[in-house]
Amino acid sequence: MFIKLVIRNAFRHRLRTALTMLGIVIAVLAFGLLQTVVDAWSAGVNAASSTRLVTRNAISLVFSLPITYEDKIRQVPGVKMVSRANWFGGIYIDKRNFFPQFAVDGSEYLGLYPEYRIPPEQLKAFLLDRKGCVVGRKLADTYGWKLGDVIPLRGTIFPGNWEFVVQAIFEGADAGTNDSQLFFHWDYLNESLKKSAPRRANQVGVFVLGISDPDAAAQTSRAVDAMFKNSLAETLTETEKAFQLGFFSMTEAIVAAIRIVSLVIIVIIMAVMANTMAMAARERMPEYATLKVLGFRPGYLGGLMLGESIFIALAAGALGMLFTVPLVRMFGNAMAKLFPVFQLSAHTVVLQLAAVALVGVVAAVVPSWRASRVVIAQGLRAIG
Repeated sequence: MFIKLVIRNAFRHRLRTALTMLGIVIAVLAFGLLQTVVDAWSAGVNAASSTRLVTRNAISLVFSLPITYEDKIRQVPGVKMVSRANWFGGIYIDKRNFFPQFAVDGSEYLGLYPEYRIPPEQLKAFLLDRKGCVVGRKLADTYGWKLGDVIPLRGTIFPGNWEFVVQAIFEGADAGTNDSQLFFHWDYLNESLKKSAPRRANQVGVFVLGISDPDAAAQTSRAVDAMFKNSLAETLTETEKAFQLGFFSMTEAIVAAIRIVSLVIIVIIMAVMANTMAMAARERMPEYATLKVLGFRPGYLGGLMLGESIFIALAAGALGMLFTVPLVRMFGNAMAKLFPVFQLSAHTVVLQLAAVALVGVVAAVVPSWRASRVVIAQGLRAIG
């Protein structure tokens, strides 16, 4: 009886209810999309491993480190593996075709990233081909690359025209793995630099360290940095998460603004919902007075209004969450170059659900109180 009455009341003014629900649907869509953008912005931080450290020049990433540091780092207790990587920054056909490219020590580097799943025969082909490269599945699908294709890149940081052969395509271990990257042999880059720019040869952008004990990450980092203290190229070693946070912090103001906008959206729709429920309560005061005369308790009357508000909010919220899935997929495809990892997380869905529930409850607080406190004489006076 109670549930039936709540649903009937919710659709008594169908146009008003429909417009209110439409507003909630749009708000839920916007809220979910903005939260997904924030998640995509911090995807690198979330995917960081606790068993990897990154060593870079203490001044800035712009400055490199000598290759001779690699053997010294291997001697630090707790370090299992050491690999090297240089940001390449090449252009594929057009500047708009941006994607990360790294020159890496193939076997060591890929061994540090088990989340990059490569078929053994493809990995072997890559290691044997001096000009071979490994590309992510999403990147290969974006440009229609397949095994054996030659990828031309125009160097910016390292001038010249470079060609790489796709010898392997890796799949991400999960949806949070960035599979929009290209890796090629660091030795190939270094050998070319020895001929064209000898002063730039034997230089490394960052060293990636695999450690045996994540709890000893701080101790290992200090040991590495102490080894090169007061040298011409001092180092800064930090966890992979801290390294990624360094990039994330550069755009922290933008992320904060997005979060504020998403909260403002919820506040606005809460005001719209509260206005709808206030109008409904004002129109039904005579009915609530009649129910009170018939013996219905104040809690029941307030519950009718609260139930109606929650029902409208949850029904509209469910539609909004349902439409969020294709919207996020469509937006992710359109912004694939900017956000390699763009997916709707369970955390965002929970936030959407919590937001609409909060809207439903808060919007009905005052109308429910008014319904439960209706004065019989005043309510009956309005009849007729």
